[in-house]
Amino acid sequence: MYREIYKSEPSKKTPWVVLEPGKIFIMGRSISENPGDFYRPVLDWLSKYINNYDGKTKIELGFEYVNTSSTKWIYTVVKDLSEAKGIELNMHFSWYFERGDEDMFELGSILKGLVESPFDVYEVPGMNKALYETILKGKFKASL
Repeated sequence: MYREIYKSEPSKKTPWVVLEPGKIFIMGRSISENPGDFYRPVLDWLSKYINNYDGKTKIELGFEYVNTSSTKWIYTVVKDLSEAKGIELNMHFSWYFERGDEDMFELGSILKGLVESPFDVYEVPGMNKALYETILKGKFKASL
């Protein structure tokens, strides 16, 4: 069975990750020169998770910056989640991007097209630790 909780603290080159039943949270920068080393344990956890957990899951994704090699791994995370049984009923994606960041908006729009579940895209004033903590605590309120 999957490890119930997986966490990775953010660094200057890697995002903050919190994976637990009902919550998948990946936010920050993803500019590692070797993102495979970072994302393989995340993908391993997700693989076991989607095969063993059938409850509702909130997926919160947002990035200040993503380099080209990290984009492939983020795509793989979303693609793997999109193959989960009952995704349209049990998973809800939220993608956050900083106001004016067309690249992150476009990436979120592309990823939205990969899944058959609710997928909201939120423009926020800034991608920073305060926002991440608000989202992680479930206190983010979208402004219309």
